Amino acid sequence: MYFAALLARTEDGWEASDRELDDVETLSDLADLAREASPEDDTVLVLIEQEDAWFGVVRIDGEEDPRIYVSDAAAAARSSYGEILLTDELLGREPGDDDPDLDALDLDGTEDGEPDDEDDDTAAEAVPHSPVGDSEILDDLGVSEKELRALDADDALNSIAEALGASEVLETVR
Repeated sequence: MYFAALLARTEDGWEASDRELDDVETLSDLADLAREASPEDDTVLVLIEQEDAWFGVVRIDGEEDPRIYVSDAAAAARSSYGEILLTDELLGREPGDDDPDLDALDLDGTEDGEPDDEDDDTAAEAVPHSPVGDSEILDDLGVSEKELRALDADDALNSIAEALGASEVLETVR
């Protein structure tokens, strides 16, 4: 089960809205959706969680590039919303690195169907079972890097909202 909410900082505090992410296919689409939530170019946080598996925070400050934090890249990689957040840049690889190199494949008809252990190791290294992204994403909002990394996926968004003073507005969209 997924939950996604936008928290937009305004002069009067935080405003929350829940948004359907079904039409969001790229990080750019997500950033545009977040910017729509704040006509004044204020800070907008996109909070996404998959129950008990992982959570992600995307921070949009006006027209700046989105800043991203994902609590468990490997878990997020197995979900459609997580794939949106796990950009090549975030994972430290060149665009297209995850595409198979067709020239390197042995296609002479003698394949025995056995998996290659080297390929499995490479794939595991590409998406780590650990946090990725900007762990200082919420420092100036009251959630330190150490606190962010210590959050459990099952209660992370509530803890973040509480630290921001936005737990009541987040609860209204849950």
